[in-house]
Amino acid sequence: MGKFLRIFFGCHARPDRSFYWHGRQFPICARCTGELAGILMGIPVILIWGLPSVPVMVLLMIPMVADGFRQLLTEYTSTNLRRVSTGFFFGIAFDGLLVYFHRICVTLAGELVKLILGDTEAVNRAIEMFL
Repeated sequence: MGKFLRIFFGCHARPDRSFYWHGRQFPICARCTGELAGILMGIPVILIWGLPSVPVMVLLMIPMVADGFRQLLTEYTSTNLRRVSTGFFFGIAFDGLLVYFHRICVTLAGELVKLILGDTEAVNRAIEMFL
């Protein structure tokens, strides 16, 4: 499972940027741990409170991107607490963007089928089932 998570997240799993439990290193770094937690928590958050707007999701993603680039481009070193918290909010926003992307794909596929088949009512009913 650890190898899958490292590949899925593109994680470096550096020991100095990872959490430990009973002396064993987590399979992914602190930032990726936060992302995973955010992705998992994003599902019930979206189901309970609804889908946030795109600007809100972008705002949730900015701290992780800014922290990562600041660390990459300067002498600044982030903390694991900051990494996991910014990754968490990024993960929640990532779920929301996946939902928006799914809606766009379903709508575009429906429009394409309408163009090909010409049966707009049947396609509209099918699109409604997936949105």
